[in-house]
Amino acid sequence: MADEEPPELMTVKETAEYLRIPLPTVYYLVQRGQLPAIQIGGRWRIKRSLLDRDILKTDEGGQPTVLVVDDDPALQTLFKQFLKKAGFGRIVVGTGAEALTYAEKQRFDLVFLDLKLPDIPGDELYAKLKALNPDLPIVIITGYPDSEILTKILSSGPVTVIKKPIEYEQLNRTVKILGHKGTDGP
Repeated sequence: MADEEPPELMTVKETAEYLRIPLPTVYYLVQRGQLPAIQIGGRWRIKRSLLDRDILKTDEGGQPTVLVVDDDPALQTLFKQFLKKAGFGRIVVGTGAEALTYAEKQRFDLVFLDLKLPDIPGDELYAKLKALNPDLPIVIITGYPDSEILTKILSSGPVTVIKKPIEYEQLNRTVKILGHKGTDGP
């Protein structure tokens, strides 16, 4: 029974576990009106759907959150630097399995996905991420623009592709095209 959905109205304790933050922090946020809570019989209940919509999709300060899936350490560093400068919340992972773990727990505003991962083919991971969130913009990163994997993804609809080697300015242009503000330079 461990796989069942958390209840729609969660206790403060359930909320702390769901958001993976300390219990006193949940109380503090509820009392300051920063978590969508209602009081029932003197006890706080937090609405999970509102939590998912309002809290989990954004980091502190309402910045967009980006998931980067690439096993190249140099590229991971480039993304971290760029996304930090652009003011994005960011999670950078090196495997498809890690990407799915995060994508199941929180909503992302944007994903950068390398097609060549050590564990899951890029097209499979793309399909799984889209299944979790059909509206999620996924930017494909590839050194092989004419690969079969990319052809499979393109057959499912239009997609943004960045060719390796990636440059800072290219990232900046891409996030701006997708409607986010970029940075003013490296």
